[in-house]
Amino acid sequence: MPKFSLDDIEETGGTGYPPEFAGVVDGRQARRLTGPAGLTQFGVNLVRLKPGAWSAQRHWHTHEDEFVWLVEGEARLVTDEGETVMRPGDCAGFPAGEPDGHCLINRSQADCVFLVVGSRLDADGAHYPDIDLEAKPGRYSGPGLFTRKDGSPV
Repeated sequence: MPKFSLDDIEETGGTGYPPEFAGVVDGRQARRLTGPAGLTQFGVNLVRLKPGAWSAQRHWHTHEDEFVWLVEGEARLVTDEGETVMRPGDCAGFPAGEPDGHCLINRSQADCVFLVVGSRLDADGAHYPDIDLEAKPGRYSGPGLFTRKDGSPV
């Protein structure tokens, strides 16, 4: 396996969310770590959230397991049960198909950094319980498709 350094990987921002849902992730930067290693079956991202930024819209995956480890700073883990403070060393996991919408929000005054690991399955879709949005399967093999909950295009 080739060795590489975090310094070799640019932090990038942006989102695939439709513009009406994209604002909450302003201030999110990620280093995508699996690409430089040539890995394709799972994703590992080191994510930095500026104060006020969200990791994502609150969501859950149909086929993708997701694991989060807080490395630096403080974040709020938001789930169906409410908010829980996460500090360095805290972890959370979300099994595929369990409808527990989740995201991290940085409510502190300093950046927070976390590692997120997830499977990359073309069959995976995502549900967003708080907004009128769904992610259809196929986003790893193609552009993916967001729709409204009734199936109409966004």
